[in-house]
Amino acid sequence: MNILVIPNRGRSYNAVRPEAECYISLAKKGHQVTIITCTTNAYYDNYKNTDNINLIELKSLKKYSWQVIKQIHQHIKQHNIEIVYATESNGIPNAAFACIGTKAKMIAYRGTTGGMYKTDPSNYLCTLHPRINGYIGVSNAVTKNVKDKVRAGIKAFSRTIYKGHDLSWYQDKPIELTSLDNKLSQSKFNILCIGSPRPYKGMHYMLDAMKALTDIEDVNLILVGDNFDCEPFSSQIQATGMSEHIIQTGFRSDVPQIAASCDVLVLPSEREGLPRVVLESLASGTPVITSANEGAMEIIEQDVNGYIVPIGDSLAIAEQIRYLYNQPEERKRLADGAINTIKTKMSHQETVKNMAEFFETVLNK
Repeated sequence: MNILVIPNRGRSYNAVRPEAECYISLAKKGHQVTIITCTTNAYYDNYKNTDNINLIELKSLKKYSWQVIKQIHQHIKQHNIEIVYATESNGIPNAAFACIGTKAKMIAYRGTTGGMYKTDPSNYLCTLHPRINGYIGVSNAVTKNVKDKVRAGIKAFSRTIYKGHDLSWYQDKPIELTSLDNKLSQSKFNILCIGSPRPYKGMHYMLDAMKALTDIEDVNLILVGDNFDCEPFSSQIQATGMSEHIIQTGFRSDVPQIAASCDVLVLPSEREGLPRVVLESLASGTPVITSANEGAMEIIEQDVNGYIVPIGDSLAIAEQIRYLYNQPEERKRLADGAINTIKTKMSHQETVKNMAEFFETVLNK
């Protein structure tokens, strides 16, 4: 196949790796792959150094750019592109408009539930653009939402393809936790929680859970993400009675190395697509406690690679943390289950195979 990709730019190398490695693998399998992206793409140098990839610099980063539409359109026509695949909000509308007047089949990616509204006219210039011929959802929960929104003709061409990982990507040495804060120590019980101030991420549930763990002196919460050093989080952290045990790191690009040094990851979100941090933690052999949001429940199996608790139940989170704290042999068993999940259900090679098959299906419809 002759494939043109407008990929996610990403904030870090690890953030785009599962997606980017798929395009590299497709190229190595003999498909013609062109990547159009900006030089700030975290994987730009990797694309550039891959012999089988044709890399073109994107002319603009704007969501609706005549320059980009013209650039993509001309490349489609000149090189007989068969599949155009766009994965981020700025790239999708430009790619869709560029496909008008060509024979290329346009496939869009969706990584989150919600945000697609048939009653919003602007959506028909982007996520519901009539030139889109198919959708890849990052999880079954996302794909279900997509099928509820898209036109009837492409419901059958909306499919879940997990972003698989490869254990070979996670061979870096685990981080020394003291480099994050000198109060941290590998000998203590370290909880990792990654999120943002957006309410649906459920960080307040994690902080409430810490209130129920005040009797455990050697437990620490490592809180990764932007903007937790302001209200209402500053007050909530103080109210836990555990502020000395809560370490805020801000944004970090080395999450897998941090996860590998922690005892458990907690995901308290009310809703998720397919959380990359969960896969990174599993690949690092770190079990996961997650709320019962649809996306995470597709990865986490109760008592196999982690635990599932009701959404919004801070006490249930605390109880599972306490159980793992008291049962180190269970942490080891769950760690083995975590690694096995990446080897089987969430493997990179399975993702590449499924993606190639889906592209062929859309192309031949």
